[in-house]
Amino acid sequence: MVLAVHANAAPATAAAPAADLKAGAAAFRACASCHQVGPAARGAFGPHLNGLFGRRAGSTQYAYSAAMKKSPVVWNDRTLAAFLRDPDDVVPGTKMRLWGYSDERKIANLLAYLRQYQ
Repeated sequence: MVLAVHANAAPATAAAPAADLKAGAAAFRACASCHQVGPAARGAFGPHLNGLFGRRAGSTQYAYSAAMKKSPVVWNDRTLAAFLRDPDDVVPGTKMRLWGYSDERKIANLLAYLRQYQ
């Protein structure tokens, strides 16, 4: 078997395009029915998302599912992206109701938006 690589092909380690904060804010509108961010954010139908990166899942004041409370997951770009794709795959038994995102650009934009509230 011979594998050929096109001379103009981008290497697998090429940097991802810069995230679009405006698009991330637009994507967050769907999340805002349950989650809040910003100085006045508090837990409501879902937990607030301030300081999310580096935080252990289920560790802020909120009525989490038993599964989320027991989860060893620490939120970072990789774990959050996976959770946004399929919450039940990352934390089986989560109360998070989300069909999941399949658009990687949308996920990247949303994560960049959330990172502002770190």
